Amino acid sequence: MGINRDSRHKRRLTGGRMPIHKKKRAFEKARPVSNTKLVTDAARIRRVRTRGGNYKFRALRLKEGNFNWASESTSQKTRILNVVYNASNNELVRTNTLVKNCIVRIDATPFTKWYANKYGVSLANRKGKEEKLEEKKSKRAQGRVEERKKNRTIDPRVEEQFGTQRLLACISSRPGQSGRADGYILEGKELEFYTKRMEARKK
Repeated sequence: MGINRDSRHKRRLTGGRMPIHKKKRAFEKARPVSNTKLVTDAARIRRVRTRGGNYKFRALRLKEGNFNWASESTSQKTRILNVVYNASNNELVRTNTLVKNCIVRIDATPFTKWYANKYGVSLANRKGKEEKLEEKKSKRAQGRVEERKKNRTIDPRVEEQFGTQRLLACISSRPGQSGRADGYILEGKELEFYTKRMEARKK
């Protein structure tokens, strides 16, 4: 018995059995789940031929991904450190399994470097407070940095996380289908919500 996605084997809403009027079809077949694991060594991705000669990329092991910082309109490739929350199953947190919409902790170093380069401010101190950087730049470049600083805003909760160089992010891609674990950094109401959920689960 293969893994199927058809509905002929199901019962009616009333509980009656459905008559089987045709056999299984190739377009109804499903495959085993990928259970993408978080690793520290090399990634492992398998190419799967699908219907119509198309391909899916089944990620079996991953260690990094592209994450977007929406309020700053930038994306950086960074390391995924661990899975911290999954709404569907606690077991996926324990086994560090990467799925869509799971909450992970990522390395903030690439974002810290980018922020320091753009605003001339370092967020990477332990107290979670920003520090001004004194770098040798031309007057024109320094003028651009000063202009950017005027309209600079950052979520206090995100800024606090930069103190430990660990950021909470959500995976928005499907590792078992696309072979990638890409996502975005949590901010605002979403960050507040998931922080509360994680604290409640610990208790």
